[in-house]
Amino acid sequence: MKRILSRSYLILIITIAALLGTGFLAFRVITQNEAWVQQPYNGHIASSNGLAQAGTIYDRNKKELAYTDSDGDRKYNEDFDTRCALLHTVGDNSLNISTAVQSMYRTELTGYSFIFGLGMPKSLKTHNDVTLTVDADACKAAYKAFGDKKGACVIYNYKTGEILCKTSSLAYDPSDPPKITDDNKDEYDGVFLDNAVSSTFTPGSIFKIVTAACAIENIDDIYDHTFECTGEYEIDGDKITCEEVHGTVSFEEAFAHSCNVAFAQMALELGEEKLTETAEKMGFNQKFKMSDIPLAKSNYDVSKANDNQLAWSGIGQYDDLANPLHMAMMCGAIANNGKPVMPYLVKNDENVLQKLGLSKGGKEGEEMLSSQTSEKVRGLMRTAANYYYNARGLNIGGLDFCAKTGTAEVGKDKEPNAWFVGFTEDEKHPYAFAVVVANGGYGISAATPVVQAAVDVLVNK
Repeated sequence: MKRILSRSYLILIITIAALLGTGFLAFRVITQNEAWVQQPYNGHIASSNGLAQAGTIYDRNKKELAYTDSDGDRKYNEDFDTRCALLHTVGDNSLNISTAVQSMYRTELTGYSFIFGLGMPKSLKTHNDVTLTVDADACKAAYKAFGDKKGACVIYNYKTGEILCKTSSLAYDPSDPPKITDDNKDEYDGVFLDNAVSSTFTPGSIFKIVTAACAIENIDDIYDHTFECTGEYEIDGDKITCEEVHGTVSFEEAFAHSCNVAFAQMALELGEEKLTETAEKMGFNQKFKMSDIPLAKSNYDVSKANDNQLAWSGIGQYDDLANPLHMAMMCGAIANNGKPVMPYLVKNDENVLQKLGLSKGGKEGEEMLSSQTSEKVRGLMRTAANYYYNARGLNIGGLDFCAKTGTAEVGKDKEPNAWFVGFTEDEKHPYAFAVVVANGGYGISAATPVVQAAVDVLVNK
C-alpha cells in the first residue's frame, strides 16, 4: 500500500512538472517568438534571403538607406560613403551588428507573424517600412571627417530627442561584408561594434563637467576659490601634471583652461562619496536605451582609489569610462535645465514600429542636475567656448555653442583619445553632441572637425 502511495505521489509530481513546463513553453512561444526568430543562428531569416521580404529603411529626408529589389536582393544606398557611415545604424545582410535596425527590428521589417511566420499573404501584411530620425548626409560628413581613425559621433535634438547624426568608425561596405580570417582579423578588430552605443572610452577632461557640477553643489564658495598651478601637483608621492603653467586661476578660469592641478584639488576636497553621487546622477553607472537599443554603461568607480587616483578620476582619468551617446545626453540635460530628453532613432510616423511602441523616445528622463546647477555649468561651458574655442576660430554651423574638449591619456605609447562634447544655443537648431576619436590626439584638433562637418550639413539643409 505504501509503495502504491509513493508511486502515486511521484506520478503526481511528474505530471505537475510536465504541465508547468508545457505552460511555460507556451508562454515563451507566445510572448517571445519574435526574439527567437531574430537569433543569428536562425539561418532561414538570418541570410540575405531572409531579408528579401524586409521593408525599406529611410533617413529623415526619405533617402533610401536599405531596400529589397525586384529580384529579392537586399540593397543599400548607392553612395559608398553613405553606406559606410550608416553601417552600424542600418546593419547589413550578415546581421553581425546586433544593435543595428536590421538586427533589432528584423521581425517587424520582414512582416513576421506568429501565426503565419514569414508566409503571411502580402495583402495581409502590415506596413513594414522604417523611417529613421538620422540625416544621411550629416552622417556621411561626420564619417568622412574621421578619416582612418576609430571613433564615434552623435548629434541629437535635445528638445525632441531625435538622433540626427550617428556614425561609428571604422566601418565597411554593407554591400560586401568582410570575411574575417586569421590574416585580416587585426584590420577588422571591433568593426562589428557600434562605438556610439556599445563602446566606452577614457573621457579625459570632458569629465571635468561632472567635477565642476559637483563642486558647484557642494563647495559653497567655489566661485571665490583660487588655485595655484605650477604645472604639477604632488599627491602621495606621484604628480598630477598640466600641459602648461596656469599660475593663479579662479574656478571659471580653471575650467576654461582645463587646469588639471585645480581639478585634482577639487576632487580631493569633494571626496569619493560626493563625486560618485554626482557622477551617478549624471548617468554614470546607469543603464540607458536609445529606442530598444541598450547603451554601454559609462563607468565611475573610485571605491578602491587612493588620493592620487581619486584626484586623477576628477580629471577623467584613473578607471573613468564614458559612452558617446550618454555624453551627448548629459550635455543635452545641461542645455535643457537639468533633464535630458531621451534619444530615439525610429521616426514617429505611422509605420509598424511606431504602432508597436518601438520608437520609445522623446520623453523626459530623470533629472541629472538641478536647474540652478545646470545654468551655472552652461555658463562655464559657454565661457570655455568663447575664451578658448572661438578664439581659435572654431565655428559650429555659425551657431552659439557651449562645449568642452578632452584629451584622455590611454597609456601603452598610444595617442590620447580626443573628445569634443557640448551643445548649441539656438532655438531652430538645439543640438547636443559628443565626438570621440580613439587615439586621435588633442580634442581641439582631432574631434572638433567631425562636429563641424556634420552640423554644417544640418544647419544648411
